[in-house]
Amino acid sequence: MSTLSDLLAEHTGLSGGAVDHLQTVVAEWQLLSDLSFADFLLWVPETAADGAPLPPTAERRYICVAQARPTTGPTAHPEDVVASHTTADDHPQLRRAIAERRICREEDPRWYLGVPVRREAIPVSFGGEVVAVLSRETNLAVPRVPSALEIAYLGIAGDLCQMVADGTFPTTEPSPDVHTSPRVGDGLLRLDTAGAVVFASPNALSAYHRMGHASDLVGVRLAPLTRSLIADPFDATEVAQRIVSALDGQPGMRTEAESRRGAAVLFRALPLRPGGKAAGALVLCRDVTEVRRRDRALLSKDATIREIHHRVKNNLQTVAALLRLQSRRTSSPEAKEALAESVRRVAAIAMVHETLSTSVDERVDLDALVDKVIPVVGDVAVAESHVQVRKSGQFGIVAAETATPLVMVLTELIQNAVEHAFPPGSSGEVEVSATRSARWLDVLVADDGRGLPPGFSLERTNGLGLQIVRTLVESELRGSLSLRRRPETGTEAVLRVPLSHRR
Repeated sequence: MSTLSDLLAEHTGLSGGAVDHLQTVVAEWQLLSDLSFADFLLWVPETAADGAPLPPTAERRYICVAQARPTTGPTAHPEDVVASHTTADDHPQLRRAIAERRICREEDPRWYLGVPVRREAIPVSFGGEVVAVLSRETNLAVPRVPSALEIAYLGIAGDLCQMVADGTFPTTEPSPDVHTSPRVGDGLLRLDTAGAVVFASPNALSAYHRMGHASDLVGVRLAPLTRSLIADPFDATEVAQRIVSALDGQPGMRTEAESRRGAAVLFRALPLRPGGKAAGALVLCRDVTEVRRRDRALLSKDATIREIHHRVKNNLQTVAALLRLQSRRTSSPEAKEALAESVRRVAAIAMVHETLSTSVDERVDLDALVDKVIPVVGDVAVAESHVQVRKSGQFGIVAAETATPLVMVLTELIQNAVEHAFPPGSSGEVEVSATRSARWLDVLVADDGRGLPPGFSLERTNGLGLQIVRTLVESELRGSLSLRRRPETGTEAVLRVPLSHRR
């Protein structure tokens, strides 16, 4: 099955930032679907993969790249809609939402497979532009009683959908734990602008009853009440502060606390500011007392894996230290240089394991690693030349199996530029720039040195470093590498690595 990133890479030319924002929307939109009692479809205008517009004669089409169904009501789409297409004639609200940058709703329901469905188009704004459209599609076949719960849910959904159109929800820096945060059905409270509860779902009432609050919640200021029920004073202050911050417009990450009665409860507070105007806050809560008991065994396993990475890192550092010791006792310049290169390669792998020893999901922040690699390579060049190495762009986060060969390749390319592009005693600059999209990570290592020698061929080179690079790029990264002269002076190493999981 095609993933969201695959479909965006194949059918659109969206930037990496826009793709990340749409992934954040999809990570959060189950909340919207449950509050709306409706399906959500994510539509993007189809363009050429390089971002160029389609020919003028081509009919403007929209492709569905993701789909969510509600857990609180019947679905309007029992079948899979992902990867299907529609046109502006069939769904005119999509075009209107993009052109008018507002939520557009059909006046009359549309019959779909014998079911009446009401559709609304919600523009998804990012960076001042509409990059996609959410279609909220409600199954009207089952009559719904306008209960207090449904009225409260739909009111919150309307505020959040307007914030999606405004570009203020989801936030640009979402919490990494949205998948384990409380859901709508776990417990929901709506607060007014003063922090008092105006609605509490039955499960939210049950969670607070287990924490020790026996009476109703409506009309009670939630932050001081929650603070009084939590055992640890630091946790109590943090939870209360998260609620207050949400009222002030600041999104809150998931927070867990244990009450004086021993109940473990998850909290998450979200600001409600449709159209930029304060409308209170949404607080989700979930009783996880039994879940935490089962999680302790899994935490022990995760700790073991991180300890293994830590020990591998220590062992690699020991190997590097032994190689340095051997280098000091060696008189041959060629042997010293070979041992120094081996030390650098072992150290690069050790950096990856050091990062994994603190990671919980086997993923690596490549920008942080490159920032560590650059000073190590720069130190090697100090004695012979004055070369400055700098980084631009964002590498992003990659999987562990990609991080190790990629860091090795970058280390070799930077080292190759520092050592061979500049004569001894000269000065220059090496720039490492990265550009990331839904499909590719493109890296350019450019120097302003003396350029490639005449007749140079990457395929026929005898240098061990470039042979290692070619092997890693072709066999491990499944990417491409080329070396070329710069238009004025110097050399460029162009590396392209696919980010899609499909081979």
